[in-house]
Amino acid sequence: MNKHIYAADISGFEKQYRTNLINGLGGIKSAILVGTQGKNGENNLAIFSQIVHIGANPALMGIIHRPVSVEKHTYENIVSNEYFTLNHIPVEKYKEAHQSSARYERNQSEFAECGFEPEFTAQVKAPYVKDSMLKIGLKLVEIIPIKSNDTVLIIGSVEEIIIAEEILEEAGYIDLSKVKTSLVHGLETYYQAEKIGRLPYAKPINK
Repeated sequence: MNKHIYAADISGFEKQYRTNLINGLGGIKSAILVGTQGKNGENNLAIFSQIVHIGANPALMGIIHRPVSVEKHTYENIVSNEYFTLNHIPVEKYKEAHQSSARYERNQSEFAECGFEPEFTAQVKAPYVKDSMLKIGLKLVEIIPIKSNDTVLIIGSVEEIIIAEEILEEAGYIDLSKVKTSLVHGLETYYQAEKIGRLPYAKPINK
């Protein structure tokens, strides 16, 4: 038997119940650590699940960021430095990654507080997570305000990809099941990637 939940019901729910319900509607998503660097060289790390593929040519990716009316280190660092990194999380580090969502002070590095080691390259002026087997370095392209709830879409151009050879397959396929990358449902329930199959490009079936 199905339960019907309407807009009026949603608005009347207790805050935490509503948050858990709505955040879970999108299903399981990649858990990604976003690395940034502040004006004074402080390294910042924050876990995100709202990662968006914008396009392949040019190569663009984005993140949905919560309202920025209050101090948000990730957002402010991207605006000032114009670079950020996306780092897939190995399953053995999901607890440490989750801890990065705590509200640390600006002068506290989540890398140090949560047990991650930063890694830098000449191409991107933001820290990578050394333990990650798939890392993407991006340069800020544009920030699009989402007026309906004051969130923002931060779009970056892919400047660099650092990927373990064993997960990069022919024709550009990436097999995340080989590294058991972390996935998240809602805000706090974690899973690991497992491949169930690969299908060819779908075309209409001639009858």
